[in-house]
Amino acid sequence: MDVARRGRKRQLEVEAEYWRLVTSGVGTVAACAAVGITRKTGYRWRAESGGLPPDRLGEVGRCGRFLSRLERQRIATLRREGFSIREIARILGRHPSTISRELRRNTSAHDGGRYDGDLAHARARQRARRPRRNRLSRDEALRRVVQTLLEDDWSPEQIAAHLRRAYPGRPGWHLCHETNYQALYHGGKGGLSRTLTRRLRTGRPLRKRRRRPDVRETRYVSPGKLIDARPAIVRERARVGDWEGDLILGTRSQSAIGTLVDRRSGFVRLVHLPDGHNSEQCRLAISRSIHDLPGRALLTLTWDQGSEMAQHAHLEPLFAEGVYFAHPGSPWMRPTNENTNGLLRQYFPKKTDLRQFSAADLVLVQDRLNRRPRKRHGWDTPAEVFARAL
Repeated sequence: MDVARRGRKRQLEVEAEYWRLVTSGVGTVAACAAVGITRKTGYRWRAESGGLPPDRLGEVGRCGRFLSRLERQRIATLRREGFSIREIARILGRHPSTISRELRRNTSAHDGGRYDGDLAHARARQRARRPRRNRLSRDEALRRVVQTLLEDDWSPEQIAAHLRRAYPGRPGWHLCHETNYQALYHGGKGGLSRTLTRRLRTGRPLRKRRRRPDVRETRYVSPGKLIDARPAIVRERARVGDWEGDLILGTRSQSAIGTLVDRRSGFVRLVHLPDGHNSEQCRLAISRSIHDLPGRALLTLTWDQGSEMAQHAHLEPLFAEGVYFAHPGSPWMRPTNENTNGLLRQYFPKKTDLRQFSAADLVLVQDRLNRRPRKRHGWDTPAEVFARAL
């Protein structure tokens, strides 16, 4: 058995370094090259653990009662030089029985009677893992309940809340949503089939690490004004001319359509981007899409902090009271635009190449939305509310 797993044990430290690089933000391909493994190996390691690093005890957090890798390397060196077990124990400040037990446990027959410090350390770490079975893998009835709800397209968080309300007298069933995610993404080890990830909102087969919004780097050379500095009257929706904007993206983010919506009326302007959506292309396309609007209809613009707005300083003169940006990762700060983008997906479905839609197609869609009556306006259309305000 040891012969068959020797190579795998030798790679434990390599795998730990690979995960250290990935969790620090290095891409999978770059991390594979840095540690000297193939892409196939790196992707296999990711798939095995659902996209997140496996639970292993790092060197820094290890208790001093256990031998470190350096100590095992020193044992190997001293042993080769002919030192006795008691002499090695005295040099390392360990009990002789600790050294004797280490040599006995971590030296195999196929090692040729030679103690290898690195190999011994990998074997010890592999033995110390002792993975604990997930609660869902231990409780078949609980697993059936969770699986049924997942098949009904419930989210892990909804399931966690339901279990607390439906089974108040069974605290052992009161899972947190992360337990459900772990069970899904660790496949058979977690108790649930990985295929159920298709039932999640994202349908993502592997978990994806996300940057915290508050530590994202500034995207722009010219700092943008945050939404906190926007005139207070904009929040009241009392006037037309306060716009919210964003992009809706096509397959693999290779195509896009810009969306502009007036907060007061819901009046929509779609921005045609046939050649791409970098900052220069977006600036020119936005300017063209609003060139026919009067100045009193162009007061403010609020966008998210996407790289497509890197040339926001060139758009500032088009809006009398400036261009503003929502906080990172806060789409709810542009609610009118987010709602409108949801309506537009009826005409521009996800996973579609948006370059197939011409400028005439976009005009047709925006006119349909602008002529559709809205309950919040007493069933007036956005076009009527916008025209009446001007």
